[in-house]
Amino acid sequence: MLNAHIARYEASSHFGHEPTRRRRLLLHRKQINSLTGKVAEKGLTLVPLKLYIKGHLAKVEVAVGKGKKLYDKRESIARRDLEREVERDIRMQQR
Repeated sequence: MLNAHIARYEASSHFGHEPTRRRRLLLHRKQINSLTGKVAEKGLTLVPLKLYIKGHLAKVEVAVGKGKKLYDKRESIARRDLEREVERDIRMQQR
């Protein structure tokens, strides 16, 4: 796998790992083909959920996610704006 950047852990010793070296993807060919097929579909993407560092290995837990529809995005934006206005009004009343 190329361009995988895993930052150094600052609390460790100075003999840490190289953050930008080439890394191997430890999956079976069938799993890789399944994931690439799902990502090739419209609206699906791979999302990293957790990163584990175990010994000399870095393990990433990934999931396949589906993006929001346009009407869902509009609803989320409207809800966020409303919450922001309510918080602003509450702060103004407390002053």
